[in-house]
Amino acid sequence: MNENQAIDVAGWTHVYSGKVRDLYEPSRDAASEWAGRDVVLVVASDRISAYDHVLASTIPDKGAVLTQLSLWWFDQLDGVANHVVSTDVPDVVAGRAMICRKLDMFKVECVARGYLTGSGLADYRASGTVCGVPLPDGLEEASVLPEPIFTPAAKADLGEHDENIDFATMSERLGAADAAALRNKTLSVYGRAAALASERGIILADTKFEFGRDRDSGDIVLGDEVLTPDSSRFWDADGWAPGRVQPSFDKQFVRDWLTGPDSGWDRNSDEPPPALPDDVIAKTRERYVEAYELLTGTSF
Repeated sequence: MNENQAIDVAGWTHVYSGKVRDLYEPSRDAASEWAGRDVVLVVASDRISAYDHVLASTIPDKGAVLTQLSLWWFDQLDGVANHVVSTDVPDVVAGRAMICRKLDMFKVECVARGYLTGSGLADYRASGTVCGVPLPDGLEEASVLPEPIFTPAAKADLGEHDENIDFATMSERLGAADAAALRNKTLSVYGRAAALASERGIILADTKFEFGRDRDSGDIVLGDEVLTPDSSRFWDADGWAPGRVQPSFDKQFVRDWLTGPDSGWDRNSDEPPPALPDDVIAKTRERYVEAYELLTGTSF
């Protein structure tokens, strides 16, 4: 199976591929319970992206970790509506797919930050604010914020950078009521997830959510994946110390190798990244599995 290509799934028609996920709609001529229903099969592949490139190499079991961890989080967030309809999926994608209701997605990444790092730190150093939210003087890499903040980003096309925006711009684009609802939901879910992760010795530094509107009820529903190493920064609480970059439970091994001397790759060139060496693939897989096991308390 070529993980960088969408596979054939009986009874389903491939309609879209993102950096990691492949989406399918029920085939019109399929004799199944899903034929004619307003649902989509969401399959998480083992693809991995870095620096706006989808790499030729894949990370074994990554898709299963993302799917199973998302499903675990959806179960923990009782009372927060989500898009999952069923996990009874075809055998060829078992363990890494879920059947979800279609939503009218809001074209914004809903980002919550409890700690200062990444693009938030860059914004703060330039302006003393993050997405228009003023912060105290004297903060540094990995500083804990006085309270979690909402820092939205406008969704970009595949291969492009999302654009950080302020809340006023988001309100202009979506309307004040929807913008306020998305901010409130984002900070509420972040707070619950951060507290649960903390009980397991994990810091949830920041995360991003995607929401959509249910086509029948009009309710705002949590979609896509949720609280995985692809959408969140998880740090080991015992090793946390402000003033330096924290090791993350994510694809940092990939980023470090690509930008190091061994890869021979210039990220500013037009050349695609090279294939990953076996040890980087193995270490990255271990990091994803470790995040799953620490958070859920179960073996992968």
